[in-house]
Parts: sequence; C-alpha cells; structure tokens
Amino acid sequence: MSGPELGATVWLTGLPSAGKTTIAHALAEQLRGEGHRVEVLDGDEIREFLSAGLGFSREDRHTNVQRIGFVAELLASNGVKALVPVIAPYADSREAVRKRHQTEGTPYLEVHVAAPVEVCSVRDVKGLYAKQAAGEISGLTGVDDPYEEPESPDLRIESQDQTVQESAAALHALLTERGLL
Repeated sequence: MSGPELGATVWLTGLPSAGKTTIAHALAEQLRGEGHRVEVLDGDEIREFLSAGLGFSREDRHTNVQRIGFVAELLASNGVKALVPVIAPYADSREAVRKRHQTEGTPYLEVHVAAPVEVCSVRDVKGLYAKQAAGEISGLTGVDDPYEEPESPDLRIESQDQTVQESAAALHALLTERGLL
C-alpha cells in the first residue's frame, strides 16, 4: 500500500496560442491513464466562473492569477496534479503564486511555453491576433500589452519545434525527475 499521492502545480505560461492548453490536456490524459488525479485549470473557464467581472488591466490580471494560484495550491495540497495553462503575463504575479506554494510546502513548477509571437499570431486559435490587427480589441498580451518571459523556468518548451506529444513527454519527464510521479 503506497502513501497518499503527492500533488503539484504545473503552471504553463506563454503567449496566447502558444500551445499551453493543448499541452496541458495531452499531459492530463497521460497522467490520468497512469492513475493520477489531475485537474486542468483553464484560464478562459476560470475567468467565466471564478473571475467574472475582472477586466484585463494589470491589477485585474494580477487578481485573476492569484485566484487561480490559490485554487491550484488547494488542489495540489490535496494530492492533485493541477495543470494551469494560464498566460500570467507579469513576473511578480507568478512569483507571488510560487511563494504561496513554497509557504504551504506544495510543489510548484513553472513551464514557459515559448512559442514566439510570430508563430502564435499564425496559429491564432481564438482569433485574438486578427481582432487586434483589425483594431477590434487592444491589450493583447505580447502585442500591445506586456508579457514578461520567465527568466529561469523549471522547463522551457519550444512548442513551435516539437509535437504536442513531445511537449507533454518533456513535462512528464520533468515531473518524474522531480519525484512528483
């Protein structure tokens, strides 16, 4: 009989359409198949249900990231692998989430899905880059709003150079290496 499962938060930060959510879901499927408890905290769903009413100002983005970080830590401290594909454009917001995990003694990994803006704007999964180019929206992260790249993430994934499965495998290897699987 083994002990309780060790939870962890894996935060996938990167530009819109970098591949964060796709990679998170591929990893979640693999981990579930191995019998792990996994939740994907999708940024769009969180905004709809937990952060309704927040806009995209720096302050509102910070509040959103802190709320997601709280939920992720709660899940992770209870043995769940919380996969968080959320842009979190500001380094200080991500650092505050990391510190909360450290304070609680909960494993936290930061993964930079580092596809360049040129690649992301071609993918344009949600049509955001096209809307920004047409002047329909402003404040698009990495275009006319800042994105502060992580300086020393636990893993950097160049999603434009590998398949989704290769990216998920690299993340799986990191979790294994850190003793979290």
